[in-house]
Amino acid sequence: MRFAAFLLSCLGGINWFMIGVLQYDFIAGIFGTQANIFSRLIYAFIGVSSIYILAVTTFSKGRLKLFNYKQKQPKIKREVEDF
Repeated sequence: MRFAAFLLSCLGGINWFMIGVLQYDFIAGIFGTQANIFSRLIYAFIGVSSIYILAVTTFSKGRLKLFNYKQKQPKIKREVEDF
């Protein structure tokens, strides 16, 4: 879920970059206008994902972990001595 939110936030950042530099709204260009329901849903998803990423980063003290890799611990064989 974090990776999907991260991708949506990147998409929103690229869209704002294109609006600022090229004066072209990429999301509205795909779906026709900004008032289209699909454009508005994408804008809402991007906003929610940005808030989610901000909250996760804040609560994890500035670290954003996109993937949760678990390292396998080597099994230690214990030899039991008979007395």
